Amino acid sequence: MKAIMLMFDSLNRHMLPPYGCDWVHAPNFQRLAERTVTFDRAYVGSMPCMPARRELHTGRLNFLHRGWGPIEPFDDSMPQMLKNKGIYTHLSTDHYHYWEDGGATYHERYSSFELVRGQERDPWKAEVAPPDMPETIGQKEAFHWANRKHIDREGHQPQALTFANAIEFLDTNHTTGNWFLQIETFDPHEPFFAHQPYKDLYPHDYTGPHFDWPAYRPVEETPDQVQHCRYEYAALVSMCDVYLGKLLDRMDELDLWEDTMLIVNTDHGFLLGEHGWWAKNRPPWYEELSHVPLFIWDPRCRRKAERCDCLVQTIDLGPTLLEFFGVERSNDMLGVPLRDTIAADAPIRDAALFGIYGGHVNCTDGRYVYMRGPVSPDNGPLYDYTLMPTAMQGFFDLAKLGRTQLAGPFSFTKGCPAMKIPGHPWTNAYDFGTLLFDLEDDPQQQHPIKDPDIEQMMTDHLVRLMRENEAPPDQYERLGLPGDGV
Repeated sequence: MKAIMLMFDSLNRHMLPPYGCDWVHAPNFQRLAERTVTFDRAYVGSMPCMPARRELHTGRLNFLHRGWGPIEPFDDSMPQMLKNKGIYTHLSTDHYHYWEDGGATYHERYSSFELVRGQERDPWKAEVAPPDMPETIGQKEAFHWANRKHIDREGHQPQALTFANAIEFLDTNHTTGNWFLQIETFDPHEPFFAHQPYKDLYPHDYTGPHFDWPAYRPVEETPDQVQHCRYEYAALVSMCDVYLGKLLDRMDELDLWEDTMLIVNTDHGFLLGEHGWWAKNRPPWYEELSHVPLFIWDPRCRRKAERCDCLVQTIDLGPTLLEFFGVERSNDMLGVPLRDTIAADAPIRDAALFGIYGGHVNCTDGRYVYMRGPVSPDNGPLYDYTLMPTAMQGFFDLAKLGRTQLAGPFSFTKGCPAMKIPGHPWTNAYDFGTLLFDLEDDPQQQHPIKDPDIEQMMTDHLVRLMRENEAPPDQYERLGLPGDGV
């Protein structure tokens, strides 16, 4: 048996033709939908980038216990578990957060890995003097412009090199069995850097400053600038579509559909001016961010060109791959294998919990979305529970480390107590308040509703799921919920 997972970063569901978009040029995503089951209710879990990848490995949420961070010593890692059972696992990626302090334990879980440099602000090419940069609105990073000079043609794009490495893996190993290939490109994450042929797919009049990298803040730009940035994003999605097509072509040529599972997914979406915001992390996790595309081909049931309305999450993907290879998931994995869901729309949950550390704790049953905010302006109490005190690009603050206590152990820490360290979130959900939306009547989430009965129903779901995920007591206090979760 063989499996391929192709993971894009920040891929917006509502910008893809299989999900109803009629203006983004992405014919290979439509082709993909014709070869797979398309999931209509796939949701994120722990956000953003590395928390999503941690739950991909572990099959459980982590945002209730800590923010951005590495795989922990007590974590069960799906690629490691496969490797330990004789399944060869390979990672082909340009996602540069893997070689930062907050992600450096992930790629070593695979049998082998290839890392391509140059995305976003990756400290790759050295220029001591500030590089030449155009007049720019949005983010303007020296490392990006130093790197960009060395990506002067499409074949030098990190995405192109990542797919070339992945296809080399397929060409070398397609006649063997028992392997899992994870292809992971940072695109279409910002900056939305694509070469001119992709931009030419979206002709428009724009004479303003360079703008392909929005800042993480409310929209301040003009409508023309906002629309231009959306076209820049669309151009990068069209590039992703072309390289998706190269993978589908190779699967055709090598006859891989007969015995190879294919999963195409993303970690989260990206706000392009919706709700008056750019990007993610700081505003609530609206549908544009949390409701994600997912496509799966399972050669055992061979179901394709159909849609599935069951509520699934990123935490289900690790268990799905383990089950496909006949490896038992660990007791700490709360995600569910999707074999029967793919084959026959078998439901696996009635509600899903998701969010970002220190933000809203969100719950959806597929119709309603409940965003529970903190009850105190200080967004507390809030702690990190970890044995790996590193953030994205550095260590935890020494002043906070000096206030470390020991807590637990939790059931999933394998008997180890955790360091309990004062938290450092990106956002304060108190500023937005608690929100409740009815997606059936208000799919764009423009009009929060007030309905005590529905809110109680969603609170019951939320508390039950927090208990199942062994949320620490401070999260209940922070959200104004009973401390014992009942």
